[in-house]
Amino acid sequence: MLTDRIEAPWLAAFEEVLRLCAATPGLPVCLLAESQSRALNLELAELAALRLGCRPFRCVLPTPPQSAPVPVRSTGASRALQGHPAALAALKASPLILDLTLEGLLHAPELKEILGAGSRVMMVSNEHPEALARLVPRPEDEPQVKAAVKRARAAKRMTVTSAAGTDLTVTMEGAATAGVWGWTDRPGTVAHWPGGVVVSFPRAGSVNGTLVLDAGDVNLTFKRYLERPVRLTIEDDHVTAIAGEGTDAELMRRYWAAWGDRAAYAVSHVGWGLNGRARYEALAMYDQRDTNGTELRAFAGNFLFSTGANEFAGRYTEGHFDIPVRGCTIALDGEPVVTEGRLVA
Repeated sequence: MLTDRIEAPWLAAFEEVLRLCAATPGLPVCLLAESQSRALNLELAELAALRLGCRPFRCVLPTPPQSAPVPVRSTGASRALQGHPAALAALKASPLILDLTLEGLLHAPELKEILGAGSRVMMVSNEHPEALARLVPRPEDEPQVKAAVKRARAAKRMTVTSAAGTDLTVTMEGAATAGVWGWTDRPGTVAHWPGGVVVSFPRAGSVNGTLVLDAGDVNLTFKRYLERPVRLTIEDDHVTAIAGEGTDAELMRRYWAAWGDRAAYAVSHVGWGLNGRARYEALAMYDQRDTNGTELRAFAGNFLFSTGANEFAGRYTEGHFDIPVRGCTIALDGEPVVTEGRLVA
């Protein structure tokens, strides 16, 4: 956008999400941020909470220095807290936390302790508020995501195929599956906005086959639509070969190799997007600093493939790719839930 100022529709969007999160008059609301957080979203969150009669307060920590060998974006594991005892005490005392950190708390080591205290965490993805306002969750999103979660949890096997050459098998037994519809209204739970996605974290040794990233698929670590195909061979969860010519394949090879960490090549999660209002082409409309790509993770019918940390398989790393893949057929125990990139009713 041309001017970062408070706009009435953006403020209304934050108010609506807070209502969905059961923000009531007098409720203490912690606005968790860091020094590099998007200042406009922090202001909108505070004003929205005040307009609803809540008692917001800010907990802003310094953004920690970069320690990785390469630039890092969108790991879902904010390092801002670093076990800070005073900040943790404030978070655990807050019934509702609006998480405005750059990376979010989803995989942060402190999250379990925070949720265990009964706090609920609403992650506001580091998006420009114009995008957030377009993707305000709706009550009807919840049953759709819950139904997808139920099917994924009941499945023993996921297969993913495509005309581009993808042929992937995922053992779903023992996988940890979660769905996000865009708000949290129960103690001890976490959600993110935008929502509309279901993901499963498979157990170790559960993913094998070939994943072909075709031209037009998206590498969200680089915030880039692929221009040429990249073929990934996956054996026992790990990418063992990266075939392809051109910039996209070279970027991926270099980024993976820079970590010097086998876990960076491993599967983090698999799933699919359910948000019919999210737009595939949105990445073309924003400068890189104005988007975190969450909309692309959620657009309906995409196969969301991710590499990197998977605590359920005992793997921890900051090396991370989130890749929405189009045109796939995703089946659970032989029954399609997505056919050639379209959701099955």
